[in-house]
Amino acid sequence: MHVNIENTDTTPVLIVGGSLVGLSAAVFLSWQGVPVVVVDKHHGSSPHPRAIGFTTRTIEHFRQVGIAVPTSTQGMKPPRRARVESLAGNWLEEYPWTPGGGGAYGAEQSPVHAAAITQDRLEPLLRDRAIELGAELRLGTELLGLTPDEHGVTAVLRRRDDDHEYTLRAQYVVAADGGDSGVRTALGIERHGVGPLSVQRSILFRAPLEEYLRHGVVQFEIEQPDLRAFLTTYGDGRWVLMLSDDVERDADQQIEVVRRAIGRTDMPVELVTTGRWDLKALIADSFSAGRIFLAGDAAHQLPPNRGGFGANTGIDDAHNLAWKLAAVLSGKSDARLLDTYDAERRPVADLRHDQLFARADYKAYLPGAQSDTPALEDSAIELGQLYRSTAILGADPSLPAAARPDEWNGQPGTRAPHVWITVDGHERSTLDLIRHDWVLLSRDAQWRSAANEVANELGIEVVFEQIGTEVGIADPATLEQSYGIGPTGATLIRPDGYVAWRIPSAPGDPAHELANALSTVAAAPRARTS
Repeated sequence: MHVNIENTDTTPVLIVGGSLVGLSAAVFLSWQGVPVVVVDKHHGSSPHPRAIGFTTRTIEHFRQVGIAVPTSTQGMKPPRRARVESLAGNWLEEYPWTPGGGGAYGAEQSPVHAAAITQDRLEPLLRDRAIELGAELRLGTELLGLTPDEHGVTAVLRRRDDDHEYTLRAQYVVAADGGDSGVRTALGIERHGVGPLSVQRSILFRAPLEEYLRHGVVQFEIEQPDLRAFLTTYGDGRWVLMLSDDVERDADQQIEVVRRAIGRTDMPVELVTTGRWDLKALIADSFSAGRIFLAGDAAHQLPPNRGGFGANTGIDDAHNLAWKLAAVLSGKSDARLLDTYDAERRPVADLRHDQLFARADYKAYLPGAQSDTPALEDSAIELGQLYRSTAILGADPSLPAAARPDEWNGQPGTRAPHVWITVDGHERSTLDLIRHDWVLLSRDAQWRSAANEVANELGIEVVFEQIGTEVGIADPATLEQSYGIGPTGATLIRPDGYVAWRIPSAPGDPAHELANALSTVAAAPRARTS
C-alpha cells in the first residue's frame, strides 16, 4: 500500500459520513465559518428514501442556517396508523395516539412545523447548502483509518474510483458513519441498550394507491394468517412494505407479497429497490474520545418510530457540536467546552431510547409486560429536553430530564422559548435573534453596556437585544413570564439556542455577574478569577 504522506491535506474538521447527519454537521459548521471536509464512500444518497419525518426542532435548525424545507401537512402532526387485513380488505382499527402524545410535536411552541420529506430529497438540499457555505465534499472516498495524537488526527483515505490513497490531517473528526461505525469500533467504545430487535426486509415500490389515503391514514399494519407486514407511503407515489421474516425474494415474489398487502391482483406494481435493515436500540457508552466525536447512528442506533428519534436526534447532535467546535477553533473557548458534548447529548439519547419502549411501537420488544418509564408528551421530548453540563449554570440535578417547554419558563439548560416579536416592522420569533453569537435578552438598557464590556474583556461576542425598543413585543410580561425574568433581569442564550444562564433582576454590578457567568459557560480562555 502506497500512501502519499508528503502532500498531506489539512482541514480543521473532517466529517466521516456524507449522509443526513454528516451533511447536517457540514452545514452547521460551515455556517459557523469552520472549513470542513466530508468523506463518504458512496457517490450520493441511497436509492431508498429511508427517513421521512423531520421534527420541529430539526426544522428550526435548518431555518437558522438558511435551508427552506418544503412544507407538508402530513408533517404537522404524528402520522395516523391503522391495523388492516389489507388496503382493499377489512380495516380492523385505527391506533390511538402514542400515550401522552401532544399530537403536534410542540408546533404551538415554535415558529415552524415538523415536515414530511424523504431523506433522499432532503440530502441534496443539505449538500447544496454545505457547498454554498464552503464545505468540501469528497464523495466516493473511503476512510481506511484514523491515528489521533495530542495535536490532531491523521486520516488515511482512498478514492474508490482509482484506488488512490492519501492522508488528511484534521484538528477534529466528527464520525457520522452509521450504526456499524468503523470509527466507533476502532476506538473500542462499547454500547448499551435493549440491543438487536429484528431484521427487516423492505420492498420499495410505486403503485396508484392514492384512494386508500383518503381517510388520512398513512401507515398500515398488515395482519393476515400467514402475513405480518408494515406498509406506508412516502407521499410521492412511492410506498414501502416492511417484512420481518428476513426472507430473500425474487422480483415475482416481491410483487406477489406487495399485492397481498394491497389486497388486489389487478394493481400495477413497479419495483424500485429492496433493503435489509437491522433494527437495534443501542447507545454508545461515550460520544467522544479525545479529538474524535460520534454523531447520529454511530452514537445512538434508535429504530424508526413516530417520534422521529433516529435521524432527528443525530441532527441535534451535529447542531450541539458545531458551535462548540467553532468556538474552540476560533480561540474563543478552551477545549474543555468540547467535554460538554458528551455530557449533554448522551443523556438525551438515553432518554429517547427509554421513551421508545415506553410507547406502543416497541413495548412488545421488552422482556417484561410493561416499561417502568412513563411516556412523556411529544413536545417534552422534542422541545423540552434539559442539558446539564459546565456550559449551563442553574440546571439543578433534581430537575426532570424533560418537560413540556411551557413548563420550563426559560430554565437554564433548556431551549430558549419561542415568543412572537417585531423586528424592523416584521413579525419574527425570539429564535430568530439567535444567529452565530451569544445573545443577551433584557428590557433593561443597562445590560447593553455590560454586554459590550464583557465581550471586550473575554473576546466573545455578546449580542444584546433590548426587548421593547429595537425588539418590539405586544406585552413585555409575555417574554418575562416565558423566560422567567423580571423587568430588570436578563437571560443569556448560547449560539445553539439553549439558555445558559439567567438572573431574575439586575444586580449591583451587571457586568461583573455577566462576565463570571459567560466565562464559565463558554469556557473562556480569558476567564475571570472572581
